[in-house]
Amino acid sequence: MNTLKARMAKGGMITAAWAELANPDVAEIMVRHGWDIIVIDGEHGIGDTEDWVAVARAVESAGGEVVLRLPDGMDTTIKRAIDRGFKSFIVPMVNTAAQARAIVASFLYPPLGRRGYAAPILRASDWGVRTGYARQEARDDVLIMLQCEHVDAVANLEDIVAVEGIGAIFIGPNDLAASAGHIEDMESDEVQALLARIEEVTGKAGMPLATIRGAGRDWADLETLGYRFVIGVNDVSMLIESVQRSVAERDGQRAAPTVPVY
Repeated sequence: MNTLKARMAKGGMITAAWAELANPDVAEIMVRHGWDIIVIDGEHGIGDTEDWVAVARAVESAGGEVVLRLPDGMDTTIKRAIDRGFKSFIVPMVNTAAQARAIVASFLYPPLGRRGYAAPILRASDWGVRTGYARQEARDDVLIMLQCEHVDAVANLEDIVAVEGIGAIFIGPNDLAASAGHIEDMESDEVQALLARIEEVTGKAGMPLATIRGAGRDWADLETLGYRFVIGVNDVSMLIESVQRSVAERDGQRAAPTVPVY
């Protein structure tokens, strides 16, 4: 079953790392060296569904868990990903309750949703081994995190969090800042006020919050604020940092690496 979903229900902050390169070996290395949850970035990262399945297999074989950020919330995108065995999802750019309801329905079999049936022949059901998959396990397994990353989403957030089936609201602070006219300035007063508003609304609704490390907030800050799921480093930035450091050492410099914020 979905152990990440169970962990989130218990409270406390869970940390994860991004996989942008869709490389199974890189993802496995990250798990072996301490990042036990890998978020495959299907929105901005490299690859397609089958690349992401290969990464998931590598992560899971190393004892880790995967979350897939989908490229969009389209019905066919969701169907393909959940049939291929992913259980935990982040869905980007959800700005209305109507969008949220449609997305949740795409994940669930009737009568709760409209997911198409092929349960006995799917990786999701362990190729039919899980005989109760369609009746209950599929519903219990799925963790749906919807991204709040636009001023319109903040305005509609009270209605969004009331939609049944949402597991968490995931704040995308970079896009949120951009939508407010503050691209690459997540620490502006207006963006900070938007973040505070999201935290207020979700707190009142008892909705778990997730985000990335940033916007002037580090691990300890986010844990204090009650965030349940936080993504920090990514494989591309770690590679850039390592390359920059090795070049500085070669050239006898001591300047700290400049790592992209994402």
